[in-house]
Amino acid sequence: MTSKSAKVTTIGTFDGIHIGHQKILKKVVKLADKQGYIPIVLTLFPHPRMVLQKDDTIKLLNTIDERIDILKSYGIADVVVKEFTMEFANFTAKEYVKSILIDELNTKQIVVGYDHHFGKNRSANIEDLKEFAKAYNFKIEEISAQDIKDVTVSSTKIRNALNDGNVSLSNSYLGYNYFITGEVVKGRGLGRKLDFPTANIYIKESYKLIPRDGVYIVKSRYNNNSIFGMMNIGTNPTISDKGRSIEVHFFDFNHDIYNQNLKIEFIKRLRSEQKFKNIEALKSQLNVDKKNALDYIKKMNE
Repeated sequence: MTSKSAKVTTIGTFDGIHIGHQKILKKVVKLADKQGYIPIVLTLFPHPRMVLQKDDTIKLLNTIDERIDILKSYGIADVVVKEFTMEFANFTAKEYVKSILIDELNTKQIVVGYDHHFGKNRSANIEDLKEFAKAYNFKIEEISAQDIKDVTVSSTKIRNALNDGNVSLSNSYLGYNYFITGEVVKGRGLGRKLDFPTANIYIKESYKLIPRDGVYIVKSRYNNNSIFGMMNIGTNPTISDKGRSIEVHFFDFNHDIYNQNLKIEFIKRLRSEQKFKNIEALKSQLNVDKKNALDYIKKMNE
């Protein structure tokens, strides 16, 4: 794609890319198709709060790589990721519009919300953007107040649901299964001793939101086949308080997957993590968990 191709550009964080975001993306793709333009998303990374407020507690629904992949799956031709730095934060509204939206991206139409703010200290608004549109010959498609509200409310509800462990609810807002992406690393082999060998998942992006501790039914793909399993997020208190870990046991699966990257989707929460009186009690509960998980998967696939 050449930088001079005419674009329909939407701008935003698009964290989670839930059903509210998807509505906006469909509008961008439709407008681009109608005019023979290219639909793109301009997004910022890291999150401005990480830079401006040095806030390292912020948790996002997607890593930046996940965000790009999902955006493209909805028909977006290119995702332009601008590194958010203090230098970028000091761009005036005019510098931002002229150097990025016009000179770099060749934007012919912008799809933004009525409450869009931009430029240094977010001092410019939609009315300023309309003035720039006249000066630089581009059109503006405003996203309605209701659609913007839907996006904001959905993002908050998804985070709350995941923090509560309610992945079924979060998935209903997302329109797809919430997932994590991580590398399979060596653990201490404790799962194997319980006859439940597990893959330990390492997620390098500390800002990725991990659902509440507990046991979940999960799904992944291996060699183009769907594989199901159960995941424990927590500290394994029955065996030892070894710090928080993410471990997944795949059903009827016997392959060496060390050092591989897996995308693992959350389907349903089975229970909270708990401390059992001994290893045998834990083993017994794991067998109950497995039966409950397999029963649910069977019903789901009927």
